[in-house]
Amino acid sequence: MTKIGIIGGTGPEGLGLAMRFAKAGDRVTIGSRSQERAEDAERKVKKALPEAKVRGLVNAEAVEQVEVVFLTVPWDGHHSTLENLAEAIGDKILVDVVVPMLFDRGQPKAILVEEGSAAQQARAVARQAKVVSAFHHLDGSDLQKIERPMQGDVLVCGDHKGAMKKVMALVEHIEYVRALDAGELSNSRYLEEWTVMLLHLNRIHKGHAGVRIVGV
Repeated sequence: MTKIGIIGGTGPEGLGLAMRFAKAGDRVTIGSRSQERAEDAERKVKKALPEAKVRGLVNAEAVEQVEVVFLTVPWDGHHSTLENLAEAIGDKILVDVVVPMLFDRGQPKAILVEEGSAAQQARAVARQAKVVSAFHHLDGSDLQKIERPMQGDVLVCGDHKGAMKKVMALVEHIEYVRALDAGELSNSRYLEEWTVMLLHLNRIHKGHAGVRIVGV
């Protein structure tokens, strides 16, 4: 059992990850800027999983309680959230799930990040944290359908081998999902940008596209 904190855990992706990790028996703390919203997310998880070990707290308190911090906030809150929490995160593992993107007339578009990627920005702001980039390609709404198995691979990037190993093990707490080492943290930009392509595929084909790597 791992103590997991999910900052931005009231949104679709964060809430879905909270449900899947709680289902696997992990202890989950959902973080939000609002205590009320955090507690509402806690209730949603417990409604789906009455035995779940989950609680909702404001962000700073959530970070203090856990071993591994997931960041699932919208891109426009990425930098400020990290600035506010960098000291609390310290040298913990920080899993960045954020995609730098916007919608232009309904079309998803990637945003160029000065540091190279959201994950590299996280490393620049939360300097002590062991930053790992992962979980971009699992659909939030699918994650919340806990009665259904997930499908696909989770590509994991990072520069700290121990943190990578821990996060890859967490990936496989989600049934039928496989973790794949995708190299150093600088490769995260490709994972983030590919998420935008998946959104286009979903719109065109009216589906829930994921990623499955063959041949490895």
